[in-house]
Formats: sequence, C-alpha cells, structure tokens
Amino acid sequence: MTAPTRTRAAPRAAKPAAPDLRHRILEAAADLLREEGVAALSMREVARRAGVTHQAPYHHFADREAILAELVTGGFAMLADRLARANDGATRHGARRLVYEAGRAYVDFALEQPGRFRIMFRPELCDPARYPAAAAEGDRAHGELMRMVTILHGAPDEALATLHWSQVHGLASLMLDGGLADKMPSASVRRAHVEAVLQAYAAIAAPESEAESRSAP
Repeated sequence: MTAPTRTRAAPRAAKPAAPDLRHRILEAAADLLREEGVAALSMREVARRAGVTHQAPYHHFADREAILAELVTGGFAMLADRLARANDGATRHGARRLVYEAGRAYVDFALEQPGRFRIMFRPELCDPARYPAAAAEGDRAHGELMRMVTILHGAPDEALATLHWSQVHGLASLMLDGGLADKMPSASVRRAHVEAVLQAYAAIAAPESEAESRSAP
C-alpha cells in the first residue's frame, strides 16, 4: 500500500520590494494621466492599474496630491535636463541654433510627456508650498530658461525669459489641446509643423549676424 501523494501548494509570488512598488505606482499614475487625464486619477484607480491592494499606495504617498507632486517633480527635472543640454551646446551652434534647440527640447518634452506637462503648471493640483522638491525642480527649469536668455542677450531679463517661454509653451499647448491638434491628426504632420514654427521663431528671435551667416556650413 502506497502513501497518498500530497499536492504541493504553488509558491506564493514574492511581494515587490518597496522601491519597486513605489515605481510601479508612479508608472501607473503616469499612464493614467496620459490616457485619461487628471480627473480620472484616484488612489484606488492607481492601485488597480499597478496591480496592488487599494491600501498599498498609502504606504508611499499620503494622498492623491502627493502622487501628483512626485510626477510634477519628475517632469520639471526632465525638462530642466533637456534645457540644460540645449544651453550646453550654445557655444558650438550659435544663438539661432540655441533658440531652436531649446524650443524643440521644450515642445518635445510636452508631446512625449503630455500627462505630466498638463499638470506641471497648475498649483491647485500641486501646491509648491507643500512640496518643496517640486518647487526646486521648477526653479531649476526656470534657471535654465534664464541661462538661455543670458547667453542670447548678455544678462538675465525676466521679461525676455517670459517672452521665450510663452512662445514655446503656447506652441506645445496648441499641439496638445488646441485647434492645431485637431487639424493635424498625423504625428508626422505635427512634427513637421513644429519644426517649421521653431525654425521661423529662431530666425526672428536670434537673427544671424553677417559673420555668422558667412561661417555657417
């Protein structure tokens, strides 16, 4: 007589480590923002998308605003890094190229990260006074904008910084949510239009000197 065969229970899946869980929650929130907008973002829906319990997000984030603040912080960090790279190449490419590259960095970020971009400039969603890290990264992005103005005009100037910012921010907003988005459903058409607009703006904002024109390849 043989002993009855015992069926072994399937091993339980290991719980994700805390940093991995935090990352999954943020990725789920970013996807939700991009696909459905900020109105759809709730702690429960983020948990569902991340595949965790409804209480799991609260181990890392106090509330919905805390998740939004983390996404805003990361968004400004990415934007600041892109603008910094454009500024770093200024000595190699000249003023007109700098205006174009900085503008492209800004608009490309908006088009690649639409969910983040749409919440980054809304203090009612992320109070800078409550989230100093978000405010610090926002200041760093603004600092890169001011560095571009200083390179172009020889000194920092808030009015000129606002002028440059409004041009590229307006273009990004029109391509995402304005009339241009509806008129240009093709990504390739939108990209070509952005390219043409930025080239035209760079030519106006930083006209080449005669010496620069002669030295251009």
